[in-house]
Amino acid sequence: MATAANWTRRSVVAGMVGTPVLLIAGCTGSGSGTKGSGGASPAASKANVTVTPKDGATGVDMTAPVTVQVAQGTLESVTLTGPDGKHIAGRLTADRTGWTSATPLSSSAGYKIAAVTKDTAGTTATTLSAFTTGKPVKSFVGVYTPDDKATVGVGMPVSFTFDNAITNKAAVQKAITVKSEPPVEIVGHWFGDTRLDFRPEHYWKPGTTVSVTIALKDVEGADGRFGTQSRSATFTVGRSQTSVADLASHQLTVTRDGKVTSTFPISGGSPEHTTWAGKMVISEKLLQTRMDSRTVNLGGEYDIPDVPHAQRLTNSGTFIHGNYWSYGTFGNVNTSHGCVGLHDVRGASDPGTPAAEFYNSSIVGDVVEVINSGDRTVDAANGLNGWNLDWATWKSGSAV
Repeated sequence: MATAANWTRRSVVAGMVGTPVLLIAGCTGSGSGTKGSGGASPAASKANVTVTPKDGATGVDMTAPVTVQVAQGTLESVTLTGPDGKHIAGRLTADRTGWTSATPLSSSAGYKIAAVTKDTAGTTATTLSAFTTGKPVKSFVGVYTPDDKATVGVGMPVSFTFDNAITNKAAVQKAITVKSEPPVEIVGHWFGDTRLDFRPEHYWKPGTTVSVTIALKDVEGADGRFGTQSRSATFTVGRSQTSVADLASHQLTVTRDGKVTSTFPISGGSPEHTTWAGKMVISEKLLQTRMDSRTVNLGGEYDIPDVPHAQRLTNSGTFIHGNYWSYGTFGNVNTSHGCVGLHDVRGASDPGTPAAEFYNSSIVGDVVEVINSGDRTVDAANGLNGWNLDWATWKSGSAV
């Protein structure tokens, strides 16, 4: 009689009719109803099992179903196990000759199959198989802000920009969870097909901790295009600082934790180049930066290589920044091409200038509201400026 060590096939015969003894053997191949390597052997199962994908396959398409078919017998059970040890659901045909997985697989993951069959003579056997899925052929990722462990202002939304258009918006939005402590209702809003922002109804309370869980791996965001991200991030809301830039009085009023702390003379956009109105969130801080009118479709009107203390308010190029080249305008007249300017010195070297003081008091996520500019309210998608939508309108942009 052959011992267990003699068995070298993937399919293991489990005894004779009337003597159902399961034999566990070392497995290196595949097949069904095979004999041992020498000596006498139990009756071989006549059941012929076909598993798709084949045993040992790699780079398997994660979207294709796993199937098990048997000829000259029936399936007693099929167990498909994922990398986490959990079973993958499947459906058995009415005549018990076929089985198909019913749950999507994960990418870049190993799976094992155990199919128990019974042939027409009543002999049972177990067919073992294993395979590994590959990466999605088409994928998408979302770049998000703010960064993990950041401290931000009370107006900071959680904003995702995707590198491909999302058509299955509900699935993608459900895969991103944003929670806060203390808890408030947080709702997602889609700006087109590539951007999803989350915010509460009102500005965050100072000291709030916000956690973001991203479970986009293997989520189908568009036909045949799957996410690859699985991570989490946490950020903290700092003190409350909001500012109002009144372009009629040419004054910037800064309020921190409910108290006015500073006022600065400013200059806004001229009548020919008015500044957007509305609530704008500081999304970027630059100690010095180049500003070229060609990048905002204004021809060659200016090209300043070292604009000091620049803080971005819109994607289209609106900043609140230092100005060392204009004199007599701050607090008196609006002369810019759309930005809000404060007095500064070249090189951003004097911490006592209004521009430096405001820059040093600000953090990303602070809100600057522009009033009396003579222009319409900024588009909510132009920067992190969703606060210009009322709560009902914001919620109407959710996909869930």
